[in-house]
Parts: sequence; structure tokens; C-alpha cells
Amino acid sequence: MKAIVIGIMPQDRIRERVLDIARGRYVPKPNEPKIWFTSMKSLAEVLSDDNRALLHVIANTKPESIAELAHATGRKPSNLSRTLKTISNYGIVELRRESTQVRPIAKATEFHIVAQ
Repeated sequence: MKAIVIGIMPQDRIRERVLDIARGRYVPKPNEPKIWFTSMKSLAEVLSDDNRALLHVIANTKPESIAELAHATGRKPSNLSRTLKTISNYGIVELRRESTQVRPIAKATEFHIVAQ
């Protein structure tokens, strides 16, 4: 599994960067962050110790559903679902709908942080 590069930059600079990319003024390099946070605090909330441990459980057990993951972790499915939704908003977990279930897939368990 490949490490994800995460960047930290103030909101106004993130907005400028996105607009420059959209206008064709800037082309991001392949090794630049694709996921951005506005502060170390917000990054720490998403990649907390518990959430990183959860990513490792997902990567190692490859659960077929959130219920199976809840059983493996001892967490309630509703709480787990909320956490997974937050992490998936950043592209760190994929929540793949398969028939009547949602299957969590870890995109990474290793991260490189770039603060600007």
C-alpha cells in the first residue's frame, strides 16, 4: 500500500492554489499533496491514534462490511460509520457499496505530512 502525501496550508492559500489549478496557471507535480488540511489540529483529529489503528485493522482484516469491522474492533456500527464517513471525505478510506452492505477499504496506513 502506497503512502499518502498530506499537506497543511492556511485556507486562503488552499483556495488560491485550487483556483490557480482550475485556471491552468499551475500544474501540481505528481509528488505534491492531494489531501489538504488547514491546521495540524484538524489533521490530528482525522488521523488520531484510534483512527490510524482503525485503518490498520481495515487493511489487515479486509472486512466485507461495517458490521464485520464493528465486530472486529468492538465498536458500535453507528459510531464506526460516522468515523469512516469523516475519513472517507478526505479520501483515506473508500466506502464501497456492495449490494446491501458498505465495505470499508483503507487507501493507506502510512502518511507523509508536508507543512507549508
